[in-house]
Amino acid sequence: MSAYRDGDKVVVMVPSRLSKAEEEQWIATILERLEERERRRRPSDAALESRAHELSRRYLDGRADPVSVRWVANQRTRWGSCTPDDGTIRLSTRLRGMPSWVVDYVLIHELAHLLIPGHGADFWQLVGNYPKADRARGYLEGVAAAAHLPLEADAPDEEPAHDDGMHHGDGLHGDGFPHEVAG
Repeated sequence: MSAYRDGDKVVVMVPSRLSKAEEEQWIATILERLEERERRRRPSDAALESRAHELSRRYLDGRADPVSVRWVANQRTRWGSCTPDDGTIRLSTRLRGMPSWVVDYVLIHELAHLLIPGHGADFWQLVGNYPKADRARGYLEGVAAAAHLPLEADAPDEEPAHDDGMHHGDGLHGDGFPHEVAG
């Protein structure tokens, strides 16, 4: 027995030998499990903010203290953004359903920007406190490549060639597209 989403529909496969009552019972059980799994993979804004504070404590000595952390649907070409001046972090809803260690990486990346706006060695050293940083970055690069998004990822020890107050090409903030930074 299994279930999967096909667009806005759920396809449930059960053995034909089940009685109608057994089939209905299994379908209800499978749908509940699918809903619970999807709920766990789509944390609320409050859960996301709570996770950001936990990650800051664990990997950044609690120094990054976001005022607001929330999901946004308008980031089609970036995974996350932050505004250091007001302490806000926004993550793309495209991250929902991705492994939690990938979402954690994006949170760590944005938390690090609350402390260091650029992408210099000191920034990457902070991000590197997260043990799955390289793995998560590779995962996101793979997702971007599969979606045919342009990739222009700088190596962690390189500064982007732009000095216009925008983050460019770090493989996280738009895979080559601008990233909002106030200042």
